[in-house]
Amino acid sequence: MNVAVAVLFARSPQAARDELVIHAGTYAGALLVDGLGDGVMLEAPDQDFEFLRNTSFNLLQGCRMRNTKTEYVSCPSCGRTLFDLQEISAEIREKTSHLPGVSIAIMGCIVNGPGEMADADFGYVGGSPGKIDLYVGKTVVKRGIAMSEATDALIGLIKEHDRWVDPPWLMSRFSVSANGKDG
Repeated sequence: MNVAVAVLFARSPQAARDELVIHAGTYAGALLVDGLGDGVMLEAPDQDFEFLRNTSFNLLQGCRMRNTKTEYVSCPSCGRTLFDLQEISAEIREKTSHLPGVSIAIMGCIVNGPGEMADADFGYVGGSPGKIDLYVGKTVVKRGIAMSEATDALIGLIKEHDRWVDPPWLMSRFSVSANGKDG
């Protein structure tokens, strides 16, 4: 059921950031998932515009309505995790966050990782101590990659599958103006 309601409006006059995210996700997100809106506008006078904009886009992406950035899937980490999940996740996010429409799974071990990452485009999974296995979809394509090389190998895999675009900050750094001089 899709109702002709363009935008849901959510106002939280004095909400802290975490509280605003929870309320927007609970109330507006529930309506969006049910098809009762096409967009969201958050208003919170105590919050800056960029935070409200990012939260709105995150909500739309979470509801599968609009992809504006890379999506990540990660396990919660447990005793079987074979690497520092938070550190590696941050490193991968830093290098790949500019790829809208791409989903990357970062899983700590081979036990549950492949099942939990089944919907991801690419997977980074701890295969053995100090080694990473890389996946495209549900298929392992590279095994036993050294941890020190695994993030670059993941980026190489994304490039091989034509899903890579250079980050906007890199493209603008090397732009050339109309008069032929570096920008």
